[in-house]
Amino acid sequence: SPRTPPPHPPPQQALKMSAAEEEVFKTPLSTPICLLDSTEAFGGLTDAEKLYAHHLSCGSWSGALCCLVQCSPESPPLFALLHSLFSAEPPARLQPKAEAAGVSAEDWNAFMQFTACFLGNMGNYLSFGDTKFVPRCSRASFTSILGASVNAAELLARWDAIADRVYDLSAGCRQMGLEGDGISTYYSEGIAKADIELVQAFLTEGGMGDQAYNTRLFREKGGVLRLCVASAEAREGVEHEFRGEKIRVEYGDHAPFMRALADQIERARASVPSDRGDQAEMCDQYVKAFRGGNIEDHKASQRAWVKDKAPPVESNIGFIESYRDPFGVRGEFEGFVAVVNREQSRKFQVLVDNAMEFIAMLPWPAAFEKDTFLRPDFTALDVVSFASSGIPAGINIPNYDDIRQDIGFKNVSLGNVLSAQSPSERITFLSDSDVAVFKEWRGKSFEVQVAIHELLGHGSGKLLREEADGGFNFDHEAVEHPLTGGKVLTWYKPGETWDGKFGAMSSSYEECRAECVGIFLCCEPKILKMFGHEASEGEVTDVVYGNWLIMVRAGLLGLEFYTPSSGTWRQAHMQARYVILRVLLEAGGGLVSIQGEGEGAVVSLDRSKILTVGREAIGAFLTKLNVYKATADVAAGSEMYSALSAVPEDMLALRQAVLAAKQPRKLFVQPVTRCGDDGKVTLQDYPATPEGLIASFVDRFSDDGPLSGLVEEVAKCGQFPYPN
Repeated sequence: SPRTPPPHPPPQQALKMSAAEEEVFKTPLSTPICLLDSTEAFGGLTDAEKLYAHHLSCGSWSGALCCLVQCSPESPPLFALLHSLFSAEPPARLQPKAEAAGVSAEDWNAFMQFTACFLGNMGNYLSFGDTKFVPRCSRASFTSILGASVNAAELLARWDAIADRVYDLSAGCRQMGLEGDGISTYYSEGIAKADIELVQAFLTEGGMGDQAYNTRLFREKGGVLRLCVASAEAREGVEHEFRGEKIRVEYGDHAPFMRALADQIERARASVPSDRGDQAEMCDQYVKAFRGGNIEDHKASQRAWVKDKAPPVESNIGFIESYRDPFGVRGEFEGFVAVVNREQSRKFQVLVDNAMEFIAMLPWPAAFEKDTFLRPDFTALDVVSFASSGIPAGINIPNYDDIRQDIGFKNVSLGNVLSAQSPSERITFLSDSDVAVFKEWRGKSFEVQVAIHELLGHGSGKLLREEADGGFNFDHEAVEHPLTGGKVLTWYKPGETWDGKFGAMSSSYEECRAECVGIFLCCEPKILKMFGHEASEGEVTDVVYGNWLIMVRAGLLGLEFYTPSSGTWRQAHMQARYVILRVLLEAGGGLVSIQGEGEGAVVSLDRSKILTVGREAIGAFLTKLNVYKATADVAAGSEMYSALSAVPEDMLALRQAVLAAKQPRKLFVQPVTRCGDDGKVTLQDYPATPEGLIASFVDRFSDDGPLSGLVEEVAKCGQFPYPN
């Protein structure tokens, strides 16, 4: 396999863009940066707990280097180049040398902003939106900055090999996608959706539908399809014949990162108390999964993780979310380590205690709900490390359907992520009175929405399935289809999974279902009371109005993440919110309206109609979402969701205003854990600046630290599987 990115067409072959079009892809002049503060929470841990957190954090960041490989061919060598640049001398020492070489202050700032965005997204595509971003400074200025380094000769040689790709904005690489609609390093060039579907069918029929999560797929010149599995141990490939195609399954993709990850988890395992057997089992299964690559071992780790109730240090690691895979079945690596906020968690646990009562309020029949609600942990966490391309506000995992239905799941709310706000943010597309409500209630409304979304949204609903022994997990003769009135005619066959059936649409569809549950149930006074908000029956309080207002505005802002040329969406959550906006607009009755043009457009919500027109429309839509998912009715679900995801001419005009008014998404500076010679672990914080973000990455992967040597391995990675 090649050790460098594949040949790249010269820039003159790229389709020329206008200056206005290019502006969309340039790194912002200033990106808000927030400190992910966990000092107080970490300080409350015992020495053993701190050591456990330290090793899991190091392991997570080892694995996160996979994100670079999963992003673009140029991301791994660019990361190695930038790390080498700033390891040799910090920005404060390099800047005067660069300016002496003719680099303007503006170009230096542009370079720093690009570097911060690159590190914060673990690659040169936005983690939220999957579009490419390029330096605002010229290539000449970028080159001059590297030329001012003490390691200029080495850095310039490495830069010359990737510079074309870094600045390339030709049509085929502006976003992630397949078959000419973008790039994806989950697949080699020329892989078609039909190839991916074939391999997914091969896995499903072999009872390995979930194995796709930790793989990439490539086609050799001879036509053989190579399914490359992430594992520390490389094994000789086994070739299979399937429907006239040759498929070779190989192990050893991302090997150096998986090896370091497994090593660190083994060290963490030594700090697990003897009375936390499930936590010990989780660590043991993680090690097996990351060394050997068998997804069944990772599923075993997730079963143990779900059973490990209320640990002081919470963590989850693996190839988890499939948002960035254009086909929707391969997971991006992520690993988080966090400290439980016990006081805030008690509030969430009350919601868990009453979950069955609230789930019964959802608009679908009982046959389409789990037979037993498997009580999950629902904890508020302060994140110490979130090693991936982006950081969410809440999580509901694992994503494995069988574990969710048979064992359960966990919910986490990431408190220090939720509380991090940018003081410079402008609130667009709302009236002045609504802006005031938005600012006052955003945090409190979002807290309620995230809690319901994760626990009662992702935690509700049943997949109707046929078991391997020919039985069913529902009465297929008696259960009535709530939308047709007849029998249920479709269900999941043995080996089939939700995301395997619904493919690329599954992520956004499920986020839409969970978001709808959130705004549907947030109107319930008993739920609001759990979060400290009093409401009487039939009253729409500010916290409820604020939540619905946030949703309809987010639906409008979602247009930023739609690509008209291909008719595709680049971000699952924002597509979901746009779909909800469409549902509420189509509900009529003056519930939601958009008035005005351009950046002066205003989205309005009639508070008096939320509990009538609004809830009725969301309830009817939510029933369809859940029933089509439950019955594996891909045809009906896809038809409905695709129709609501369409962007008509009036919305395309609004999209231009949304693009003109868009603001950069905030980045996080995360702390670095350090273990001293005495075995004591401390937490190192950094300033919330580009310089601070850069320094954190330099220290995290320093030559004298626990992850030394991994940057050299990153430098060898290109689009194709790591050479063993």
